[in-house]
Amino acid sequence: CAVKAAHVLSEIARNEEMKKPCIEADLVLTLIPLLESTDQEMLLHAGRAIGRICYDNRDLQEELVKAGIIPSLVQIVTDYAESEPLVHVALLALYNLADLDSAKEALSVTKVAEQLVKQLRRAESHERLEIVFEVLQALAENDALKVQLVEAGVPEVLSEILLRLQGSSQAEDTCIVRAASDLIVSLLLGDTYMCCLRLQKTTQHLYIVLILARHENSQGKDSLNSEFASLVSLIVFLTSLTCLVLPLSSDGNCLHMVQLGVIHQLLDLLEKHVQSGDTSVQQAALSALQNLAIPVVSKVQMLEDGIAERIEALLRPESPPAQFKLLGTLRMLADGQADAAEILGHDPMLLNRLVQWCSVSDHSGICGEANRLLASILHHNRSQEVVKAIQAAQGVKHLVSMTTSEHAAMQNEALNALAIASAIDLETLEEPFKESQLVQSLHKLLQDDNTSPEVKYNSMGLLCRLLNSGDLRQEIEEDKIKDTLEQLCSHSNADVAKEAITTLQVLRGE
Repeated sequence: CAVKAAHVLSEIARNEEMKKPCIEADLVLTLIPLLESTDQEMLLHAGRAIGRICYDNRDLQEELVKAGIIPSLVQIVTDYAESEPLVHVALLALYNLADLDSAKEALSVTKVAEQLVKQLRRAESHERLEIVFEVLQALAENDALKVQLVEAGVPEVLSEILLRLQGSSQAEDTCIVRAASDLIVSLLLGDTYMCCLRLQKTTQHLYIVLILARHENSQGKDSLNSEFASLVSLIVFLTSLTCLVLPLSSDGNCLHMVQLGVIHQLLDLLEKHVQSGDTSVQQAALSALQNLAIPVVSKVQMLEDGIAERIEALLRPESPPAQFKLLGTLRMLADGQADAAEILGHDPMLLNRLVQWCSVSDHSGICGEANRLLASILHHNRSQEVVKAIQAAQGVKHLVSMTTSEHAAMQNEALNALAIASAIDLETLEEPFKESQLVQSLHKLLQDDNTSPEVKYNSMGLLCRLLNSGDLRQEIEEDKIKDTLEQLCSHSNADVAKEAITTLQVLRGE
């Protein structure tokens, strides 16, 4: 009777108009316990009913996760791995839920990675591969799950799939090749060193695929294989390059690659694929580019080669992911390099664009990276002209706002940048500091018990610089910051207490 009822519900839920009555009757929460059944027919109908009722309903999907549906779905894939209908239902459910952060968190404590590897190996149809790929792509956005997927051997299985499809003349195989390539890039181009270690084995497989593809082409095969070989070649090159230039490797590798002209080739690739919208190649090229910009020896060579100007030319609003990473690359170039900071700081067009992006609300990542680049230019620059240029572009007010960021790292970057700029040209900054109420913001940071010790320390360092201005000194005195500093003299953090004593002495003119 219960099986028939679940079957009826799954059929009723096909009708869009019937979904609302099912939701109002709380049928979804009633169906969830049925996923613990050992009756495969019950599991099938209950799973279909839940999936159809909750499709495209984010609130209801969140409720499903809270009710514990994730372990049940993974268990179905585990226990009934050879049942195509059951696995299909469970994978579709995981696909629909995988974008939720709560679902990713729940999946991170299961053995979903192992089960997805098994399904990849078992998959015979393009449809099944595509569903598994979609689930994997969503899970790869989570760092903890990414490591689990790599450790479970997903990249190796993907390379085996590429090898299996080699030589095919079917257009639909191209879609699988691209999806597998996208996944390999997503999994292997993270910040986790374990992911890069795994790459060594995976690229061996991919090189075999590439050699075979080129051999087929040399025998006069069709254009699909040519595209196949080209795509795999790019993925192999870019992922291998990224791992070679990770911070854990030698600076010499990076410098040698820069001297060979790899950077310009990367930018040529990026320019081509930003226009075409090929995200897998974009992501791979951008990650390689960022890592090449880390060592000091590379920065100097890259600047001499005019890389900064080429990167600036690629900062296009139609490609936010590329824009985000390119801004990060410019920030890395400026880090510790006064020459780079001065070059960037003397570009009024770049400064004006950064200021515009500093207040972009629909792309928080770009907004944050623009603020960080502006702070980096100000921090590492030693020129009064650059300080004046940033103020002329209305950038100072954004850096003042950055001191109250929810991220301590960004707060410290802004505080240090403003302190250095104040030492270079306080006269230029005095008025914008007053307009943006910098003194009052610093006082709040010092008063707030939740402010980190490092932020408090850097806030006082900036206050010491501001005391060199008569008007700002008056604001500091009127805001009664002295009382707060006296309290901080007994702070539990020794560095904060010491800096409070020093700041008081400067305030008193001692």
